[in-house]
Amino acid sequence: NNKMKKIVSILLTALLISVTFMSCNKTEKKSEPATPAQILGEQFNSIVKANKSLSVLEVAENLSSNEIIEFSPVVLPVEPGYLAGFSEDVTGFDDGAVLAPMIGSIPFISYVFKTSGNTEDFISTLKNKADFRWNICTQADEMVIENYKDYVFFAMAPLSFDIE
Repeated sequence: NNKMKKIVSILLTALLISVTFMSCNKTEKKSEPATPAQILGEQFNSIVKANKSLSVLEVAENLSSNEIIEFSPVVLPVEPGYLAGFSEDVTGFDDGAVLAPMIGSIPFISYVFKTSGNTEDFISTLKNKADFRWNICTQADEMVIENYKDYVFFAMAPLSFDIE
Protein backbone atom coordinates (compact mmCIF):
# COMPACT_ATOMS: atom_id res chain seq x y z
CA ASN A 1 0.00 0.00 0.00
CA ASN A 2 2.85 2.37 0.88
CA LYS A 3 4.67 1.33 -2.28
CA MET A 4 1.55 2.09 -4.34
CA LYS A 5 1.28 5.61 -2.81
CA LYS A 6 4.93 6.34 -3.71
CA ILE A 7 4.40 5.18 -7.31
CA VAL A 8 1.24 7.28 -7.68
CA SER A 9 3.01 10.25 -6.07
CA ILE A 10 5.97 9.94 -8.47
CA LEU A 11 3.65 9.60 -11.48
CA LEU A 12 1.63 12.67 -10.46
CA THR A 13 4.82 14.68 -9.91
CA ALA A 14 6.13 13.63 -13.34
CA LEU A 15 2.78 14.54 -14.92
CA LEU A 16 2.76 17.99 -13.27
CA ILE A 17 6.34 18.65 -14.36
CA SER A 18 5.62 17.64 -17.96
CA VAL A 19 2.44 19.78 -18.08
CA THR A 20 4.42 22.74 -16.73
CA PHE A 21 7.12 22.33 -19.38
CA MET A 22 4.55 21.97 -22.15
CA SER A 23 2.77 25.15 -21.13
CA CYS A 24 6.07 27.05 -20.86
CA ASN A 25 7.16 25.93 -24.30
CA LYS A 26 3.99 27.01 -26.03
CA THR A 27 4.84 29.86 -28.33
CA GLU A 28 1.64 31.75 -28.70
CA LYS A 29 1.95 34.58 -31.13
CA LYS A 30 0.68 37.56 -29.26
CA SER A 31 0.49 40.52 -31.56
CA GLU A 32 2.19 43.62 -30.32
CA PRO A 33 -0.14 46.56 -29.93
CA ALA A 34 0.05 48.71 -33.01
CA THR A 35 1.86 52.01 -32.72
CA PRO A 36 0.16 55.33 -33.53
CA ALA A 37 1.93 55.59 -36.90
CA GLN A 38 0.99 52.00 -37.82
CA ILE A 39 -2.64 52.63 -36.88
CA LEU A 40 -2.72 55.80 -39.00
CA GLY A 41 -1.04 53.94 -41.87
CA GLU A 42 -3.75 51.28 -41.79
CA GLN A 43 -6.43 53.96 -41.66
CA PHE A 44 -4.79 55.74 -44.61
CA ASN A 45 -5.02 52.55 -46.68
CA SER A 46 -8.69 52.12 -45.78
CA ILE A 47 -9.53 55.73 -46.62
CA VAL A 48 -7.83 55.90 -50.03
CA LYS A 49 -9.00 52.44 -51.11
CA ALA A 50 -12.60 53.33 -50.24
CA ASN A 51 -12.60 56.74 -51.94
CA LYS A 52 -9.94 57.33 -54.58
CA SER A 53 -11.21 60.83 -55.37
CA LEU A 54 -10.30 62.40 -52.02
CA SER A 55 -7.68 65.13 -52.01
CA VAL A 56 -4.59 64.65 -49.87
CA LEU A 57 -5.92 67.38 -47.56
CA GLU A 58 -9.19 65.47 -47.09
CA VAL A 59 -7.28 62.24 -46.37
CA ALA A 60 -5.10 64.04 -43.78
CA GLU A 61 -8.18 65.61 -42.18
CA ASN A 62 -9.78 62.16 -41.90
CA LEU A 63 -6.60 60.84 -40.25
CA SER A 64 -6.54 63.77 -37.80
CA SER A 65 -9.88 62.68 -36.34
CA ASN A 66 -8.53 59.28 -35.26
CA GLU A 67 -8.84 58.79 -31.50
CA ILE A 68 -5.19 57.68 -31.34
CA ILE A 69 -4.25 61.35 -31.84
CA GLU A 70 -3.98 62.63 -28.27
CA PHE A 71 -2.95 66.15 -29.18
CA SER A 72 -4.46 69.12 -30.99
CA PRO A 73 -3.64 68.41 -34.64
CA VAL A 74 -2.92 70.85 -37.44
CA VAL A 75 -3.64 69.85 -41.04
CA LEU A 76 -2.22 72.09 -43.77
CA PRO A 77 -1.36 71.81 -47.46
CA VAL A 78 2.36 71.63 -48.31
CA GLU A 79 4.37 72.30 -51.46
CA PRO A 80 7.61 70.75 -52.70
CA GLY A 81 10.65 72.14 -50.92
CA TYR A 82 11.54 72.29 -47.23
CA LEU A 83 9.30 70.05 -45.09
CA ALA A 84 9.64 69.53 -41.34
CA GLY A 85 11.10 66.11 -40.60
CA PHE A 86 13.53 66.03 -43.50
CA SER A 87 17.19 66.93 -43.84
CA GLU A 88 16.82 68.13 -47.45
CA ASP A 89 14.11 69.56 -49.68
CA VAL A 90 11.45 67.07 -50.69
CA THR A 91 10.25 67.15 -54.28
CA GLY A 92 8.59 64.65 -56.59
CA PHE A 93 4.99 65.07 -55.46
CA ASP A 94 2.10 66.98 -57.02
CA ASP A 95 0.02 67.54 -53.92
CA GLY A 96 0.78 67.21 -50.21
CA ALA A 97 -0.67 67.76 -46.76
CA VAL A 98 0.90 67.66 -43.32
CA LEU A 99 -0.70 66.36 -40.12
CA ALA A 100 1.23 67.50 -37.05
CA PRO A 101 0.68 68.51 -33.43
CA MET A 102 0.22 72.18 -32.55
CA ILE A 103 2.78 71.66 -29.78
CA GLY A 104 6.29 71.24 -31.16
CA SER A 105 7.62 69.03 -28.36
CA ILE A 106 5.76 65.93 -29.59
CA PRO A 107 7.97 63.93 -31.99
CA PHE A 108 5.22 63.28 -34.52
CA ILE A 109 4.91 64.40 -38.12
CA SER A 110 2.97 62.84 -40.95
CA TYR A 111 2.27 63.66 -44.55
CA VAL A 112 -0.08 62.52 -47.26
CA PHE A 113 1.29 62.95 -50.77
CA LYS A 114 -0.03 62.38 -54.26
CA THR A 115 2.53 61.69 -56.95
CA SER A 116 2.38 61.43 -60.71
CA GLY A 117 5.89 60.04 -61.15
CA ASN A 118 7.53 56.87 -59.89
CA THR A 119 6.03 56.25 -56.44
CA GLU A 120 8.79 53.79 -55.45
CA ASP A 121 11.50 56.41 -56.16
CA PHE A 122 9.54 58.99 -54.18
CA ILE A 123 9.24 56.62 -51.21
CA SER A 124 12.98 55.93 -51.40
CA THR A 125 13.63 59.69 -51.36
CA LEU A 126 11.45 60.07 -48.24
CA LYS A 127 13.36 57.29 -46.45
CA ASN A 128 16.75 58.74 -47.37
CA LYS A 129 15.93 62.32 -46.39
CA ALA A 130 13.98 61.60 -43.18
CA ASP A 131 15.53 62.98 -39.99
CA PHE A 132 14.29 61.38 -36.75
CA ARG A 133 15.76 64.31 -34.77
CA TRP A 134 14.11 67.12 -36.73
CA ASN A 135 12.40 68.08 -33.51
CA ILE A 136 14.92 69.88 -31.27
CA CYS A 137 13.72 68.52 -27.90
CA THR A 138 12.69 65.00 -28.84
CA GLN A 139 13.21 62.23 -31.36
CA ALA A 140 10.78 59.98 -33.24
CA ASP A 141 11.05 56.23 -32.64
CA GLU A 142 9.80 54.88 -35.95
CA MET A 143 9.03 55.70 -39.55
CA VAL A 144 5.97 54.27 -41.28
CA ILE A 145 5.35 54.60 -45.01
CA GLU A 146 2.28 53.25 -46.76
CA ASN A 147 1.13 53.75 -50.30
CA TYR A 148 -1.83 52.98 -52.46
CA LYS A 149 -1.37 53.70 -56.15
CA ASP A 150 -0.23 57.34 -56.32
CA TYR A 151 -1.09 58.20 -52.70
CA VAL A 152 1.72 58.00 -50.13
CA PHE A 153 1.43 58.18 -46.34
CA PHE A 154 4.58 59.06 -44.41
CA ALA A 155 4.90 59.33 -40.62
CA MET A 156 7.64 59.62 -38.04
CA ALA A 157 6.30 59.13 -34.56
CA PRO A 158 6.87 57.87 -31.03
CA LEU A 159 5.85 54.29 -30.26
CA SER A 160 3.03 55.65 -28.08
CA PHE A 161 1.43 58.95 -27.18
CA ASP A 162 1.87 58.86 -23.42
CA ILE A 163 1.45 62.58 -22.99
CA GLU A 164 1.45 63.69 -19.37
